[in-house]
Amino acid sequence: MDFLTKVFTWWNGQTLGTQFYTWRRGRRVGEDAEGNVYYQSADGQRRWVIYNGEAEASRVAPEWHGWLHHTWQEPPTTAPLPRKPWELPHIPNLTGTELAYHPPGSIRAARPAPVRDYEAWSPEQG
Repeated sequence: MDFLTKVFTWWNGQTLGTQFYTWRRGRRVGEDAEGNVYYQSADGQRRWVIYNGEAEASRVAPEWHGWLHHTWQEPPTTAPLPRKPWELPHIPNLTGTELAYHPPGSIRAARPAPVRDYEAWSPEQG
C-alpha cells in the first residue's frame, strides 16, 4: 500500500520521483522538531523539504523557511537564529482542526454568544 501511496499521492510525504531525486542528488542538511527532513543539491542551488506526514507548508518552522527560500545561506543546524524571550514556539496552521480559532460569535466556539435581534440603523429625521 505504501508503494501505491507514493505513486498516486503527493500530499503524503514524497512521491517516487521525489524519493529517487532525493536519493540521487540530495544531500541531507537537517531535521526540524516535527520530523521534516531538509535537503539541498550538491551546488546548494536547490533546497527542498520532505514532510513527515501530510505536506502542509505551515508545518515548516520560520528558521527553515528562511533557509529554503535562500534568505540566509547557513541552515539552522549550523547557524541557529537567535530567539527572543517573547517568541512562542512555532505551531502549524490549525484551520479545519479542533484546535482552530473560533471567534466568540461563532457557533463552533466553546460558548457561543447569545443570539440577539438585529436592530437596523436609520438616520435621524430632523
